[in-house]
Amino acid sequence: MPQRYFITGIGTGIGKTIVSAIVTEKLKSDYWKPVQSGDLDNSDTMKVQSLVSNSKTVFHPETYRLTQPYSPHKSAAIDGVTINLDDFVLPNTDNVLVIEGAGGLMVPLNDQQLVIDLIKKLDADVILVSQNYLGSINHTILSWLALKSYGIPVKGIIFNGEPNQNTEDYILQYTALNLIGRIPQLKELTPEAIREAGHQLNL
Repeated sequence: MPQRYFITGIGTGIGKTIVSAIVTEKLKSDYWKPVQSGDLDNSDTMKVQSLVSNSKTVFHPETYRLTQPYSPHKSAAIDGVTINLDDFVLPNTDNVLVIEGAGGLMVPLNDQQLVIDLIKKLDADVILVSQNYLGSINHTILSWLALKSYGIPVKGIIFNGEPNQNTEDYILQYTALNLIGRIPQLKELTPEAIREAGHQLNL
């Protein structure tokens, strides 16, 4: 069975899509975004597609394409649909699969289930994306504890953006997570920059 990596973040807007593009390019993996909320004309799948330059990657269609840029449960309610975990079927591929989540682990998909429940269902290893800001130690450790409580394996952590040695050292010491790598703030988003950033990752 091919390896599956679910890329999730400690919050929203910390660069999951850029990291997904970098990991996808480095591994020449397939890519799948199960839920897209809003931005359908410039979806995360389209963004990653524009940044990945290898010829092996296959981009699999979203299970849910929601029109509004809100949390999936709210966007789905506005669109008159209910997200059902049974609707998520892993794409048929022999390649490594990178799965990009929507927001953080505790983002609701419906009235009872969260993104973390989807990760558990898909039986994927998590790559946790962190970014240094005031509160990021708290958010990173809470995310790690949630994954532990669900029995979800974590491949490791990627720090994205401006470095903070003190914060990163504390998180790594406390959690004992594997450091996959640090991705600097990219000056430009081009396929070349994405390919180059992949050299920073130990995958």
